[in-house]
Amino acid sequence: MDSPKEKALKREKEEILAQYHILNNQINQLDNILKNLENRDDNIYRVIFESEPIDGSIRRAGSGGINKYEALKDMDNAELIISTSRKLDELSKAMYIQSRSYDEIETLTKNKIDMLASIPAILPVSLKNKKTRFSSSFGYRIHPIYKTVKLHAGMDFSGAVGTPIYATGNGKVVYAEIHKGYGKTVLIDHGFNYQTLYAHLNSYNVKAGQKVKRGDIIGYMGNTGMSTGPHVHYEVKKNGRPVDPINYYFNDLTADDYDKLVAAANNNGQTMD
Repeated sequence: MDSPKEKALKREKEEILAQYHILNNQINQLDNILKNLENRDDNIYRVIFESEPIDGSIRRAGSGGINKYEALKDMDNAELIISTSRKLDELSKAMYIQSRSYDEIETLTKNKIDMLASIPAILPVSLKNKKTRFSSSFGYRIHPIYKTVKLHAGMDFSGAVGTPIYATGNGKVVYAEIHKGYGKTVLIDHGFNYQTLYAHLNSYNVKAGQKVKRGDIIGYMGNTGMSTGPHVHYEVKKNGRPVDPINYYFNDLTADDYDKLVAAANNNGQTMD
């Protein structure tokens, strides 16, 4: 017959074992929730922000040395206690890794917001002005003066002298000066490997080193440099190379407007510069 004290100790032991089983189940539930967060992190958030997923060996690396649980081996029900302790340690480490990942995602989010505000996204002129129109597209065209086929590295928009020219994204003015062939020219660095160039201006409204925001007036349309009429020559450069600006008007044009502009660009034969 067990003494009252022995009976109490046995009940206490059974209660502790029951608590360990409950703790194990709770850890497994938390682990499943964390795995769902890790999956969303790797396959949604990091995809959106073009960031590499965290390697599984880092997320689920073991914790502690081989002797970390040595002191628990001589306990009753050692296997259950060691298993629970190991799961808890691994879960704590995985949660720490996930917390650091969210800190990184927060930084990527801020950078993405800055990038979306900075990359070219509007027309350099307002087509609501009836005197302003698209005149020539990006691509190989017959040069109006040399009469030879050359790469036209931007798009031309014609209009009246003095028509406002707008910055197409946030950035910093690299220069506002006369360039051979281009006449009065403004170059804006938008960061994220993007630059835009505005040529043949009549006058400037900015100076080198000045910060500008999308929609700011940076100058006025003119006929300076090698030009056959009042217009602005607009270029978008990515990684230092000219790309077709027609792909960078998504904040300004509806789908129908964009289709019309593409059709006009495809039917264009000669540039104004």
